[in-house]
Amino acid sequence: MRKNILGNCFRFAGIPMNRREFLYTTALGLAAAAVAPAQEYDRDKRRRVGLIGCGWYGKSDLFRLVQVSPVEIVSLCDVDSQMLSNAADMSAARQRSKKRPRTYSDYRKMLAEKDLDLVLIAPPDHWHALIMIEAAKSGVDIWVQKPISHDVLEGKAMLAAARHNNRVVQVGLQRRSTPHLVEAKERFIEEGKLGKIALVEIYCYYHMRATANPPDTAPPANLDYDAWTGPAPMRPYNSLVHPRGWRAFMEYGNGIVGDMCVHMLDMTRWMLGLGWPTKIDSTGGIFVDKKSKANISDTQTATFDFQDLRVVWQHRSWGEAADPNYPWGATFYGDKGTLKVSVMGYDFIPVGGGQPVHKDVTYELEQYPEDKTEKELEKHVAPAIRHHMQNFLASIDARSHPVSDIEQGYISTASCILANNSMKLGRSLAWDPEKQLVVGDSEANALLRQEYRAPYTHPEA
Repeated sequence: MRKNILGNCFRFAGIPMNRREFLYTTALGLAAAAVAPAQEYDRDKRRRVGLIGCGWYGKSDLFRLVQVSPVEIVSLCDVDSQMLSNAADMSAARQRSKKRPRTYSDYRKMLAEKDLDLVLIAPPDHWHALIMIEAAKSGVDIWVQKPISHDVLEGKAMLAAARHNNRVVQVGLQRRSTPHLVEAKERFIEEGKLGKIALVEIYCYYHMRATANPPDTAPPANLDYDAWTGPAPMRPYNSLVHPRGWRAFMEYGNGIVGDMCVHMLDMTRWMLGLGWPTKIDSTGGIFVDKKSKANISDTQTATFDFQDLRVVWQHRSWGEAADPNYPWGATFYGDKGTLKVSVMGYDFIPVGGGQPVHKDVTYELEQYPEDKTEKELEKHVAPAIRHHMQNFLASIDARSHPVSDIEQGYISTASCILANNSMKLGRSLAWDPEKQLVVGDSEANALLRQEYRAPYTHPEA
């Protein structure tokens, strides 16, 4: 039973479903039933929702929510006026009322309206903390994209804000709600078919690091670049940065470790019931692609120690994947078997020549035909986001912690940031989960907090 930090216990009574939702639930079959906690929520309630950050994944999250609940998209916010207008047009077309949402360039003005039930937060990583904390103060429940923060103390402040304001916060770490991964966890790990697990390898070999080197230019007229930069250091505008390319720069994100490792580390922690690692070590750098403006590592390894278990991350944005069927995933090594998992499926290989088991990701294209035509949608991830949204809504109704509660997002995010800090310092970091400090290392503890550009104020302060 999950510990409730606030010390409150809640019980949720199921709410009857209408015929449409009954058919929807039946179509999902056993995969939906496998996701814990239960996905019971008021499926007729018209919740008022806003989106802050109207780029690629912000819209993807929003439209999956529309698919599982009759929400009203009330307001949208972005500092790119063109992106904002396009998102408003798409929202009007997708929601039942066909109303065009109100649009804002300042999230504070949007939240000050006090007319929302929940908010989805999906701007670049360096903006997550300030927006999420303001949303918690405004009294809404929150979905925030991963990694939750750009430094460790931002994440700590976000957790405190969620608890102080009694907000339900779901983090977009949807591997915890991916149907085939839920099945793999229950079928092989919980039933003990792997035996003793002492090593998990997690990895990403996607060629996802920006390789271009365009010249700096003036920002486009549709982008308020000063507002977009926010608390981050001011760099000359470059087309590599916006939209989506900001992940190539440590000023705005946490590199491939913060983007991709956080998913696989969080999934591993969830599958094995792990808390904080007590020692983190990472090495790497830019070893191959030295021409691009991108300043994130193209090669990096990290080891997360959990007592008698090691979780080892590796990424390369060059070369071939170790296993072409698993370019991004995790391999659990047990003395009775091996389990390989990814967003595309899983493979269980028992020790001693037993019967292997393979499972592919289940698409839901017939239940949700919008998935077939939605631009830039990761179709294989859509079911996971829907289940994650359902868990979020059920947790709101129950006033309980969701499966990817802000505390879990904080642990996974901070662990990845500590790995980057270890690489930067060139040494291992011993982490004290109780004190929330690196043991005996003042230089490492100074890196837990990044400097904000004036006039922005770090929330930890």
